[in-house]
Amino acid sequence: MWNEKLIEKLTGPQLVNDSKTPSGRVHVGSLRGVLIHDAIYRALLSHGFDAKYSYGIDDLDPLDGLPADAEPWLKDYMGYPLCSVPAPETSSATDLADHYISEFLGLFNELGVGAEIYRTRDLYRSGRFNEAIDAILNSAPIIRKVYAEVSNAARPTNWLPFQIICEECGKIGVTEVTDYDGKEVSYSCRPDLVTWASGCGNRGRISPFDGNGKLPWKLEWVAKWHTLGVTIEGAGKDHCTKGGSREVAAACLRGIFGKKPPLNVPYEFFLVGGAKMSSSKAIGTSAREMADLLPPEILRFLMIRTPPKKTVNFSTDHDYLVKLYNEHDRLVESCLSGRATAEQEKTLQLIEVAPQSTAYHPVGFQLLTALLQLPHIDIEKEIEQRSADSPSRLDKDSLHKRLHSARYWLEDFAAEEDRLELQMEVPASVAGLRASQHAFLRLLGSRFPTDRITEDEYQRFIFDTARLTPIDHKSAFQALYRALLDKDQGPKGGALLSYLDADFLIERFSEIVYSVDEFWQETGVTPDSCETWISEHEQSISGTEFALFINAVLPTEAAPGSGRFSRGKGIVEIYAKLDDEREHTIRVLAIDFEGEGPDLAQEAERLEKYARDFIQGLSGKFRLSFKERAPTRITQEAPDTGLPVDLSNRFTIRRSEEKPR
Repeated sequence: MWNEKLIEKLTGPQLVNDSKTPSGRVHVGSLRGVLIHDAIYRALLSHGFDAKYSYGIDDLDPLDGLPADAEPWLKDYMGYPLCSVPAPETSSATDLADHYISEFLGLFNELGVGAEIYRTRDLYRSGRFNEAIDAILNSAPIIRKVYAEVSNAARPTNWLPFQIICEECGKIGVTEVTDYDGKEVSYSCRPDLVTWASGCGNRGRISPFDGNGKLPWKLEWVAKWHTLGVTIEGAGKDHCTKGGSREVAAACLRGIFGKKPPLNVPYEFFLVGGAKMSSSKAIGTSAREMADLLPPEILRFLMIRTPPKKTVNFSTDHDYLVKLYNEHDRLVESCLSGRATAEQEKTLQLIEVAPQSTAYHPVGFQLLTALLQLPHIDIEKEIEQRSADSPSRLDKDSLHKRLHSARYWLEDFAAEEDRLELQMEVPASVAGLRASQHAFLRLLGSRFPTDRITEDEYQRFIFDTARLTPIDHKSAFQALYRALLDKDQGPKGGALLSYLDADFLIERFSEIVYSVDEFWQETGVTPDSCETWISEHEQSISGTEFALFINAVLPTEAAPGSGRFSRGKGIVEIYAKLDDEREHTIRVLAIDFEGEGPDLAQEAERLEKYARDFIQGLSGKFRLSFKERAPTRITQEAPDTGLPVDLSNRFTIRRSEEKPR
């Protein structure tokens, strides 16, 4: 795991640190830093380090931009320290910083984050930063040199890296310090220092200590590293570029205090739909919304499974979420079954909110979103009845969280194409399916189990029916979803069938009609193709049978039973059972006929002669024994009138002396 590699060469006590300026509702991107640092902290503890994880709230920073949800009155507080700006009237928070950060900090317990919280204003007001402030102000020439050499940013010779809270107007973002004598600084509150706020013009002299002002954030980093003894602190990639803020802060720490900077862990952006997050601009999804959308373990999995240097491009699209849940669930199931690798076990430990919090049997997100949209289903009761064992407390807790997440997604994020509705009648769109798909649905109905079976058994039933049709799996499931939901995709087919009434399903599938002629033309193969298939599976074939079929197509103007057939086909169906007990159908196109009033009995005899030679050839070549499954079946169909009529009893077929074998 990436976090294990990071700490391989570390020795001694470790302090992991991260922080956030609460300038607006905190976006989910900020959670990536929180959870990356938490993963490192957990790795340290697992290897026996004396380690702590601290998280700072940079609430003395100025209000330098209006949050997306700002009320009009907030613009009057531009330039004030965030901790001095009133909270909205509807908030119970002590100030604006507390208003925005409280929601975010509430997620730490939900996500199992073990950080100790501190507020940066308290570091200033308590005097803990006094020694660092003094050293930094006395090292202004060093800092100006670092700025010039590292980031190519020139500062005037009288510039000092500090901002005082103006004694007259209370603003901090508009003040400039120009002198320090070891005890006090001179400052001016400038109307024109920045574009987003205006100073009052006051000038004064005051002590820079005990919370009267603050350092610029690059130097505040330095003060934290020095004062708190930070040994590990990562940052977003935008801060870690060459000449960026991280490099400036590291150079200042070396130049002022002669210390080695903390281990850096640069991490890429967390994107939602390709866009970077922003608290003040409300771009992306808030951390609270993400925690409502994803259960804690899934959210930790999303953040931690991806190495820090790789971008996480999250999406609320249905397919993305289904894939995310499925990947997580495979990890959980592999650990529950004892098949997990050492790395998988470590990943599971990292995504746990608490010990054993992932020891549950997950229910798929795709299934839950579908069940929530089906009528008259008590989901929890139905799932409990289908469980092999009685659900544990953790199973039930996981299900409750996932149902909450699935409802939240359906209400707030689901696109129209993701919404499902069980169709009470055969959808008109089913007519647009291919004949093989119609035949598959019809076969589902004729074979459907009357007794309730498990989800996995229904899933196997679908695959078995697809092989017997035969039809590829993708087309089979498309037909299933189209017939029931009028969609091309849906939840796991076996699970869907298990929650629907068997009589309803049998009736629905039995309503599907198709042209046998089109079906045979679409799924039939040449004799050579049949031989190729048998050759490829010869070693695993455990049994073979065959059956013969004739189908005639009436001309459009003829009535069924009139005997005026315009064309038709005869086929040989081979049924091959393999060692895995799975049966396959190979439909061989054998004969064609056309014209006015052909003798179907003669055509059946012609088919039997063809089949005798063909089956005998296969028997000799592959040393197989073929059993005839049923008598020859003769049908006729009229265009656009539905299923064919069985005429088998109307004809007497003269059997050849030697049957195919």
